[in-house]
Amino acid sequence: MGHLIVPLSLLQRCHLVLALVVAIGASGSFAACHEPRLTPPEAVRIDSSSVLIVTHASALYDSRYAIKHGLDQAVMWAKERRIPVVYLVDESPIRYYEMEDCSPDYWVRSIDGEVPFDVNARTVYFAGGHLEHCLNRTANEVLFRQMAQRPSRTQYVFLMDAIYSNGKSVEESDPYYKDFSIFAGVVSYGRPGGEAAPRVSLLEIAGAMKSIRHQVDYFRKILPRWDRSTPADYEINLTIKDLQSETLRKGKSFGGPKLEFIFVESADSL
Repeated sequence: MGHLIVPLSLLQRCHLVLALVVAIGASGSFAACHEPRLTPPEAVRIDSSSVLIVTHASALYDSRYAIKHGLDQAVMWAKERRIPVVYLVDESPIRYYEMEDCSPDYWVRSIDGEVPFDVNARTVYFAGGHLEHCLNRTANEVLFRQMAQRPSRTQYVFLMDAIYSNGKSVEESDPYYKDFSIFAGVVSYGRPGGEAAPRVSLLEIAGAMKSIRHQVDYFRKILPRWDRSTPADYEINLTIKDLQSETLRKGKSFGGPKLEFIFVESADSL
């Protein structure tokens, strides 16, 4: 006698996937780093044209492990290309940090995402989170420090599947607010750890938007404050890799200094 197969509704399938994710997270299958030896800020040397900075990639803040895969891919991608990797860590237990690779070039104490060392790299890759808080401070401090040296060309690359957020920057007046709210409601169903708000990846937020125009408008809201930090002669561009590029401010002269903010789905897409 054959088995009766009952099709699952979309909501039931979502709940099943969430249950599997929570079960995997609870199983302790993710590797945990031992307490690292922190590098004093004055001893950090970024002698490279590129650097990957990972801010507070802790499951205490991202209990869904929403960025786990993207984070590990980003670190592996950087190491394969000999790009220095810096982990910024706060005072939360190291055992909750999500990265599989426990051997970056530097572990640096950073309570609020501050960057207490010079970053001279032409291209800075950002991963970790929290998008609206500690990662925002990381990006703003890097920008402020670099602009003091007036580099001629700088790129800030945001790895969307390796950055987490609570969606705070999605406002009720945004045309994609309803779609994002539905998605956030699903991923927050029975969320563990008593989180006050669900954590989602930046890539998931972008996926809830129906047009590239909406993504561009959203990314403009979450950029570091280039309007306060960059000299007036800098050209400022925003690029969604392979999809859209816009000039946010024209430079004073052809071939003058330029700052570009680039959003990519993952390190794999670089």
